[in-house]
Amino acid sequence: MKQNSSIKEQVLHPEQNAKTAPVKEHTQPSTAETPDNCGEQLDERICAALRSASDKKAQELVVLDLREIASFTDYFIITSGTNVRQVQAIADEVVEQLKKQGTKALRVEGYNTAEWVLVDYGDFIVHVFEDKARKFYDLERLWRDAARVPVPTDITGA
Repeated sequence: MKQNSSIKEQVLHPEQNAKTAPVKEHTQPSTAETPDNCGEQLDERICAALRSASDKKAQELVVLDLREIASFTDYFIITSGTNVRQVQAIADEVVEQLKKQGTKALRVEGYNTAEWVLVDYGDFIVHVFEDKARKFYDLERLWRDAARVPVPTDITGA
């Protein structure tokens, strides 16, 4: 199985990536740059992550707004795949597409086992779970005080 070299490098050398990855300023969502209605509610980088995950058939996309209850990040994107390969493919696509837009992940954790891959972008974190792990850890319940942000239907196709 061929792995995305950028994720592999981040997993093997996370301290190096933390030093070189640019930290983005917290910004308000921009609607001018966005061809769909996602930008009306969310930052374009979050929209790009949602689109990337959806392109790899990610299941049950959820966005939690943590700004009122947490200081370490603004949003969680939570999704799942049906198996290890799909979880890795979702994480790979998110990292690759955001990198193309100029946003590098600060760190990636859990990629090798792919039960729960965490991709940290500073002001938002992408959690990609294998189905069983998502039910076990149940982040939506743990962070139930966070506001749920509707995921636009033009991203999910619903």
